[in-house]
Amino acid sequence: MSVSGSSAAAGEIAALREQLEDHNYRYYVLDEPSIPDASYDRLMRQLRDLEAANPELQSADSPTQRVGAAPLSEFQQVTHELPMLSLDNAFSAEEMLDFERRIMARLKREEPIEFACEPKLDGIAVSLLYRDGVLERGATRGDGRTGEDITHNIRTVQSIPLKLRGEGYPAVLEVRGEVYLPHAVFESINAKARAEEGKVFVNPRNAAAGTLRQLDPRIAAERPLQMCCYSVGLVEGGALPKRHSDILDALQTWGFRINADSDIATGAAGCDDYYQAMAHKRDGLPYDIDGIVFKVNDIALQEALGFVSRAPRWAIARKFPAQEESTRLLDVEFQVGRTGAVTPVARLDPVFVGGVTVSNATLHNRDEIERLGVMRGDSVVVRRAGDVIPQVVSVIADQRPTDAKPIVFPECCPVCNSALEFIEGEVVVRCSAGLACEAQRKQSIKHFASRRAMDIEGLGDKLVDQLVDEDLVHSAADLYALSQQQLAGLERMAEKSAANLLDALAKSKHTSLPRFIYSLGIREVGEATALNLATHFGDLNRLMDADEEALLAVDDVGPVVADYLRQFFDAPQNIEVINALVAHGIQWPAVEAPAADAQPLAGETWVVTGTLDSMSRDEAKAQLQSLGAKVAGSVSKNTTRLVAGPGAGSKLAKAESLGVEVIDEAALLALLQSHGAAPA
Repeated sequence: MSVSGSSAAAGEIAALREQLEDHNYRYYVLDEPSIPDASYDRLMRQLRDLEAANPELQSADSPTQRVGAAPLSEFQQVTHELPMLSLDNAFSAEEMLDFERRIMARLKREEPIEFACEPKLDGIAVSLLYRDGVLERGATRGDGRTGEDITHNIRTVQSIPLKLRGEGYPAVLEVRGEVYLPHAVFESINAKARAEEGKVFVNPRNAAAGTLRQLDPRIAAERPLQMCCYSVGLVEGGALPKRHSDILDALQTWGFRINADSDIATGAAGCDDYYQAMAHKRDGLPYDIDGIVFKVNDIALQEALGFVSRAPRWAIARKFPAQEESTRLLDVEFQVGRTGAVTPVARLDPVFVGGVTVSNATLHNRDEIERLGVMRGDSVVVRRAGDVIPQVVSVIADQRPTDAKPIVFPECCPVCNSALEFIEGEVVVRCSAGLACEAQRKQSIKHFASRRAMDIEGLGDKLVDQLVDEDLVHSAADLYALSQQQLAGLERMAEKSAANLLDALAKSKHTSLPRFIYSLGIREVGEATALNLATHFGDLNRLMDADEEALLAVDDVGPVVADYLRQFFDAPQNIEVINALVAHGIQWPAVEAPAADAQPLAGETWVVTGTLDSMSRDEAKAQLQSLGAKVAGSVSKNTTRLVAGPGAGSKLAKAESLGVEVIDEAALLALLQSHGAAPA
């Protein structure tokens, strides 16, 4: 190639690198994608082709070099120029007040202190060394003084710049941060591992650590790690701002991701307000945090306060209640649900985790017991996050007692002794007896009476158990044949409470077709699907007579749901119960097709995610569908709006990346009320 040709290629390569790094920055740091993925891919291909044709112009800081290093044979040790210190911990507002008092006393100061507040990501601390703006080395924290060189894996993390942006950064700059895995990525990694019978990670932190310690960077590249920076270490040949929060802002302009929830607070009281707000928000974040880090914001005050042994005096981490704890598995019981699913439940030595005392946890299914290798008597790790049912996530194998006993999944139903169904391709094992099984009968009646179904006030779980145990009720229809004398004779029931229950039963006879369909407990038929079925067919008999083709014409009904519907209505015992319920006087107004002007959301596609306070997601879905919206289960470029409550994770992240409008529960309620709709 001629000199002029080489010069032209160099200019084109430089321009492409600049474009791609800008797009990377907007996507991975600002969460503001600027071009479609396909356009980005085309630019990357152009750059790869040009670099391949001009190997002398290749550079280690090129976007094409995110993956490409050869696997290492071993890790090299790295000595940190400045030690990566630990933080002291606080576990209460009182301990935060003590922290503030110590600072004020040491500084001999009375005016309130300004603190920088940052979520404490539950990941792996790393050090990144830049020389003249180019990434030179990435290392783990290790013991604080010596870590491992993980540069080959760090280079695969898209939110870590290979070359700093802009200008004004020091000649030598060490940036410190936390590498972590978002929940959605963690779940996908484990799903793939289960499918391939590979190693399943216990939690996102464990997965991030395992990824950073891979000798082959191609493995790290397949697992999209992220990093948020939280401080700097060695700085030479330049100056940084005089406040910690301003340093973070500068780092963001140079290409680093900082936590969007970082803020500033004044005094211990302001720190407590921030802590409580983040504690409320915690379960809705798309990644794990285990506390909040508070740092004196003024760098001059930090320097005046100094350090004690391995921790700075000017920073503290206030921890959240642990979401994981270890305890002993005492026993395993097998419960049978409404649809016959047999679920193993671990009985635990009570342990305080996630803010509550936990004595039971799910083991999910037979495959999970085998995967964990768990035995009765084992010491286990239990995880509880938010309102999620506590679960056993791992076994502490080296603490297994000599008298530990294997857990054997039953071959017959543990309640009625009927045969269990092991369906190929399904992990759930089911009792084959249907309503002949006492456990399924109880759960079916509890579902029928629940608030979102027939809403029979006063018919609680314990009363249902009594009615079935006393052989007074065999199906939901038998509820309406109960007498006051029968009810008053039950434990903890009296004449007055018996009369109140009979009144509630009489009141429940006046319902709606969607509620009635939902109350039947057909597999995979929630409130939204029940509403669609009622609206589409308008009549219960038409629904019961519909063939699979007719069922598939209903919005939100696919082959699986259509098959469950057909199985349910083909079973004579189910038709017998429905006829008995109608004979007892259960009725509903005729269902009319909605008028065109009552469908203001027609043509729109909505997604609902997270936890809502005023209604369930199914209820929200039903209300939106009543206004004409299609409610989908996943976010795409065709999504009109996303309703996001606490607990929104990957769907919220995807919606934001696609520029989909996101609203909260308050906005949803306002919209429903403006159109005359309200929670069911």
